[in-house]
Amino acid sequence: MQRLQALEIVRTYVKNEALVRHMLSVEAVMRAYAEKLGQDVELWGLAGLLHDFDWEIHPSAEDHPLAGLPILKEAGVPEAILEAIAGHADHTGVPRNTLLAKALFACDEITGLITAVALVRPSRSLYDLQASSVRKKWKDKSFAAGADRDVMTQGAMEFGVDLWQHVDFAIKAMRNIAKDLDLEGSLTPQDASD
Repeated sequence: MQRLQALEIVRTYVKNEALVRHMLSVEAVMRAYAEKLGQDVELWGLAGLLHDFDWEIHPSAEDHPLAGLPILKEAGVPEAILEAIAGHADHTGVPRNTLLAKALFACDEITGLITAVALVRPSRSLYDLQASSVRKKWKDKSFAAGADRDVMTQGAMEFGVDLWQHVDFAIKAMRNIAKDLDLEGSLTPQDASD
C-alpha cells in the first residue's frame, strides 16, 4: 500500500481535521523512529497514519479499532500494520509483540499531549517547544485531562525508551511537519530550538 492510498482512506472516513492532524503527528514520529531504528519507514509511517482512521465511525472503546480492521484488510493494508493497530489500545486485549506495535502504542498518546502543550504556548508553535515544557504541564493533572499519563508512561516503557527522551524525539519529529499540523504558530523553522 502506498501513502496516497492510506491518506485516501483517512480522508474517506475522517472529517475532523484535528483527528487528521493527530494521525499525521503519529505518522511523523513513527517514520522518525523507523529511520532511527533501521526499520521500514513506509510501513511504520502507514501504521501511524491509519491507526485512528475508524474513530468517527466506531467512536466507542468496544468497537475502535477492531471493527475498522476489516476495512483496512480489504484495502490491502499489510498484516503487520493491522496487528499494530489492533494492539494500540489496551482495551482490545491484543498483545503488542512486535517493535512496530510497541512503537505505535508509545507514539499515539504522547503526540496528543505535545500538541495540547504547543497550543497553549504564546507562540502556538512546535518550533520553540521543549520537553521541559511538556514535563511542567504533565504534572498538572487538570491540563489535557483526557491524555492518559499512565498509558504514556507504559508506552515508553514497553518501547524501551526514556519517557522524556521520547517526548523530545517526538517534538523534533513533529516539527518536520509543523505546517501540516497547524503548529507553526508565530514562528518559522529557523526559530526551532534544540
